[in-house]
This record gives sequence, structure tokens and C-alpha cells, in this order.
Amino acid sequence: MASESVQQDVFTVLHGQASPIVSRWAYRASDPFAISFSVRRSSDRWIEWLVARDLVIEGLTTPTGIGDIRMAPRRIDGYDVVELEIRSDGGSAVLEVDRDLLAQFVDSTLEIVDLGEEHDHLDLDGAIARLTGSAAGPTTP
Repeated sequence: MASESVQQDVFTVLHGQASPIVSRWAYRASDPFAISFSVRRSSDRWIEWLVARDLVIEGLTTPTGIGDIRMAPRRIDGYDVVELEIRSDGGSAVLEVDRDLLAQFVDSTLEIVDLGEEHDHLDLDGAIARLTGSAAGPTTP
């Protein structure tokens, strides 16, 4: 049986800084449209964003994104990277992720849930039950 999730830690460069930081990329079949992207701020604290998987896939080959998260492939100092720009009310950051490592991670998500099959992995009744605090089930007249 294939795994239902994948996680990969990648050294990531904060634009303009010499020392890399650790970023964590995770994907779960139970949330098939999203990729979790986390950055380690300290030894015990991670800051997490949810990013559309389509955005990450597109960002490997072309500039994409609007709003708080934008991605673009770049060649910086001889390295192929994906530049990830993150904005919030508190500021912004530009991160550089190795394009090949990110592509390997994306490929592993596609082994779990292929493009176009995301809806087959959604538990809409369970999501509605969690949102409403009730047990989803058939209604009786």
C-alpha cells in the first residue's frame, strides 16, 4: 500500500543571507489540494503556511501566485532555485529553494494523489461534521 503522506526537509536560503535555514514540506492525501510549508525559526518553533499544490507545481517552471505567496523559478549564482516570496501584515521574506529538491518533493506528492484525482480523496461529510460540530449522516424525513 502506498503512503498517504510525504515530508521532506530542505535547506533553504533566506534571500541575501549566507546561512541556510531548514524548511519542511509536507503533503497528506487527506488534504489533497494543499502543501504545508514550514520554516524553522528556532530549535523548537516552526512557522507554517498552507500553499496550493497547483501553485507549487506551476512555480517550478513559471512565475506564479498573487497575494501572500508568490513563486518563480530563478538561476542564482549558478544554481536553479525556486524563489518563494511570502508576505504578511508583519512583513515579507524571500526564500530560495533548490528547484530539483522541490521537484522531487512534488513528484512524491503525485505518487500519492495524481493531478485531477484530488476530489476522490476528500471527506466532505467529515469536514462538514467538524465544522458544524455534528455527526454528518443521512437525514431522516
